[in-house]
Amino acid sequence: MDTTPAARLAAANQEFLRTHPGESGRRQPVHTVYGGAHLFTAGLCRKMGALAERALEEYAPDAASLALAVGIPGTLAGTVYTRIVEKLRREPVEDFRLDFEDGYGIRADEEEDATADSAAQEVARALAEGTLPPFSGIRVKPLNEELKARSLRTLHRFLSALLNKTAGRLPENFVVTLPKITVPEQVAVLADELERFGEIRMEIMVETPQSVLMLPELVAAARGRLVAAHFGTYDYTASLGITASNQHMLHPACDFARSMMQVSLAGTGLWLSDGATNILPAPVHRGQALTRGQAAENRAAIHQAWKLHYDHIRHSLDNAFYQGWDLHPAQLPSRFAAVYTFFLEGLDSASERLRNFIAQAAQATLVSGVFDDAATGLGLLNYFLRAINCGAIPEEDAPGLTGLTVQALRRGIPVTGVTR
Repeated sequence: MDTTPAARLAAANQEFLRTHPGESGRRQPVHTVYGGAHLFTAGLCRKMGALAERALEEYAPDAASLALAVGIPGTLAGTVYTRIVEKLRREPVEDFRLDFEDGYGIRADEEEDATADSAAQEVARALAEGTLPPFSGIRVKPLNEELKARSLRTLHRFLSALLNKTAGRLPENFVVTLPKITVPEQVAVLADELERFGEIRMEIMVETPQSVLMLPELVAAARGRLVAAHFGTYDYTASLGITASNQHMLHPACDFARSMMQVSLAGTGLWLSDGATNILPAPVHRGQALTRGQAAENRAAIHQAWKLHYDHIRHSLDNAFYQGWDLHPAQLPSRFAAVYTFFLEGLDSASERLRNFIAQAAQATLVSGVFDDAATGLGLLNYFLRAINCGAIPEEDAPGLTGLTVQALRRGIPVTGVTR
């Protein structure tokens, strides 16, 4: 064994690069929509898009009213609104998670078995009909003592039924999400079980104090299957003893946990996702014959929920959490409003900086008093890739904005520290 300084450093550096490959440039969904597994049907995501568009038409029928409701700058309002409508019609849901945990609850074994079978059948049908979103998966119950048997039983039942219906074909970007992790062995066992079914990837929920403090151990326990870590706002704050009225996305305890996730997982290539806003945009009054006052109260309630959701998402985006959870169809307009506004607000500056960076052959550059080196160049590339992937910027606009085709953006700039 070579023990020279050069050999020791080479081995250590290679191991670091293996575990910290950096961002891949792969598309990351801007949200994960969660719903009880018993409610999923092959046409559900399209239906959610239609319901979201109906909410937009009723409570913000034009760009000005949506801009006023959530705070979109007037200069961007028209573009953002047009792209929201297009997105809701084309791809309203980017990622859907069939939930066998909190969104499903504790039920008799026979009932959960039946749900696993029927949900698998609906996923297979959606796959065949082309109605499945680009990303999908299931969330199983925790692998604690109380629920481990039920969790694994559902996992096996669902996957076996799905693969049987699809002749062994899995949906692209299909994952299994594990909640309420307290020890690395829970992740290791799930990885072992997934080996029986091929190359299925997994996600972890970060929603216990224990998981926040052992993220590298959880990554290692997954043995290369992990793709993402999702923050669970309400379980985490509850586990710290924070009262229900103070459990929200902007609590300082949540900022601490998210910062720990970023520090622990930086450079690993794992996606980070924020949690959900649990104040939903639902009308106060229902029915056809509403008074003018009742209609106004409904509008105010929807706008208030949209504004809260919008602000939560902007906080996430400002802190480099580019994905979050949505729980209701009417949250889709505020999700895309926040995401599109975030990317379009910085578009002119980012475009100028990236074009100058490329023109200088990836040497350090100074644009409008902002110094850009190779690391910042990679950040600018990722900015445009994320904006294009989510629909904030049309693909055909990329060459004019960046001087690069979408294909070139995905390849990266061929400079040390910037190539993928």
